[in-house]
Order: sequence, then structure tokens, then C-alpha cells
Amino acid sequence: MSKSKEWAQNLLSLADVKIGGEKPWDIQIHDERFYGSVAHRGSLGLGESYMNGWWDVDKLDEFFYKVFKADLESKIKFSWPAISSFIEGFFLNLQTRSRAFEIGRKHYDQGNDLYKAMLGKSLTYTCGYWKDAKNLDEAQEAKLELVCRKINLKPGESVLDIGCGWGSFLKFAAQEYKASGVGVTVSKEQFDSAQELCSDLPVEVRLEDYRSIRGRFDHVVSLGMFEHVGHKNYRDYMKTVHDVLEDNGLFLLHTIGSSKSLVTTDPWIKKYIFPNSMLPSIAQIGKSIEGLFVMEDWHNFGADYDKTLMAWWGNFNRAWLELSKSYSERFYRMWEYYLLTSAASFRSRRIQLWQIVLSKRGVKGGYMPIR
Repeated sequence: MSKSKEWAQNLLSLADVKIGGEKPWDIQIHDERFYGSVAHRGSLGLGESYMNGWWDVDKLDEFFYKVFKADLESKIKFSWPAISSFIEGFFLNLQTRSRAFEIGRKHYDQGNDLYKAMLGKSLTYTCGYWKDAKNLDEAQEAKLELVCRKINLKPGESVLDIGCGWGSFLKFAAQEYKASGVGVTVSKEQFDSAQELCSDLPVEVRLEDYRSIRGRFDHVVSLGMFEHVGHKNYRDYMKTVHDVLEDNGLFLLHTIGSSKSLVTTDPWIKKYIFPNSMLPSIAQIGKSIEGLFVMEDWHNFGADYDKTLMAWWGNFNRAWLELSKSYSERFYRMWEYYLLTSAASFRSRRIQLWQIVLSKRGVKGGYMPIR
């Protein structure tokens, strides 16, 4: 037995995972190169070897749930991809204005056929709110309703949506709350679709970086975009929001969050899914708003993202026969890995989903949290 294989067996046993075992979370190795790839390249090697078909597991989400709950990452020596990613994230600003549109081209412009099949009827690419919901569409509508209620949106008011996606929130706010809106995105596909979706509503969609935003708005929301801002830009982002928000308005920040302060993301996620991304921590967000905003409410419903991702996975998997005409088998394994490892991350409570309500001067009489 090679040292790499022995190391892998010993490590996985700490998570109750066996190589060649019979449980749905046990790993099946098809190519011995798997061991060296993981031993020398860490999470990047693990993800790429899965894309290559070198290993499988019946329940990929359960495999990673066990790996994350056992905190196996802390027991692995840093790989070169992880070290390189940390150094790059620490010293460089990976989310400059000149790089802003890269995430749009590489991720959000993958193809509207993919996202329409995966996301459900509202085309909402953020965590649903499952408190009373029975399915994905209900959870997404409940989330949009929750956001509107949290900012106390009223007819005739204006709202800015930073990272507006395909326009689902702006459409909801205009139709259900009679509000006007402006949305910004760095994805050409999203821009075109959002314009079409909101064409008969008092909504303007702009293809621009958040640093170019001008105007004044009664409220600001940002749903699932802050993960692309980067720790070196958090303060400038908050200053931009402060400048465009009316004095009595509310800002709702909906973001995935990390329990630790980091400067970069997982090397595999960075290379294949979300380039130049990273998750903020409570400390990083707190520092970025100091002196600018009053924190009125901080709501964590990260466990709901597990349900959302599993629903997306189910939609994607059911649609694969049609999608396979446009996407490769390697893409299927990459997307499967992305969705199911992400679900496991939330299931293990390794990462969180926060909705944070901020005001410029404090809500008179106090803010009443909405749940």
C-alpha cells in the first residue's frame, strides 16, 4: 500500500468513511492517481479527480457532510494551491474594477438554459426561506417577501438592487409593492434577461460595477452579491451604499458568511466556479460598516441553504438529459460537485447565510425584526 493511500484511509476513518465500503457515504476509488492528487494538491486535487471520474460516492453530499463535521481540513497540511491562493488573496486586490466582469463571464453567463432548468420559475439564484414553504418556488417567493418586509418597502418608493441577477426581486417589488427599482449586474446574460423580465415595469437594469452606481434610493438590497466584493473592498462597498441611500432608508445585505475571517476561497471553487470570490466574516463586515451604519438586525438562516441547494441539484439532475445536448459529462460532474459540496457545507453549519439590516442613523423608536 502506498503512503498516500494509507494516509487517505487513516484520515477518512476519522469521519467514519471507508474506501470501498458499503455505506452510501463510503468512497469508491477507480484510479489510483486519486491518492497522490489529493495528498499533493489538497481540495483542488480532490475536486479535479472527481471531475476526471477517478472516484465516486453514492451520496456525495453525505460524504462531504461527514468530512466537514469531522473537520478533516484542519488535519491536512497546506497544499501548494491553498498556499498560493492565500498569498494572492492577502497581498493582491482580486476584485478590482478591471476584474469586476470576470465573474459574470465565467459563471453567470454559463447559459440561461442551465439556470432556468435549475433555479425554478422565479430564476432566483440565492437561498430560499423555508420557514413555511413546501417547495423551492414557495421558498423563493417567501424570501423575496421577507426582504420587502424587512426594509418596510412602500408603494412609490425606490429600491436599488446591487447584483440583481435575472431581475426576480425587482419584478416582485414592482408588482407586489408598487415600487420602482434600479438593478445592476456584471453579467451580460442576466442584464438581457432582467431587462426582458421587467420590461413593462418601472425598473431600470444597468450593466455596471457597483463602484459606478449613481443616484439616491429609498432603500438598497444586495442578495448574494457581496461574496464577490473581496475583503480589500468591503469598506468602499459600504461607502458606496451609504452615499446612494436616503438618510431614513434601510439597506439589507443578504450574503453567505464564513465563521472565520479569510482572505480567499477554496482553490477548486476559485478555479472552476467563482473566480475572485471569498466569504466575509462577522468581524470583516463589522469593521466595514463602522461609523457608516447602525446594525438593526442580523438573521442567520444558513440551514435553509442546504434545502435550496438540494432542490437545485434535483432540478439540474432531472433536466440533464436535455442539458447534456449543450454541456459535457465533465461539466455534469463539476456542477454536481459544486452543488452537493455546497449543500454539505451549510448542513454541517460550516458556512452561514445572513440577512443583515442596516440604517444610517438608527430607526426612530427601534427596528422590529421580521421573521
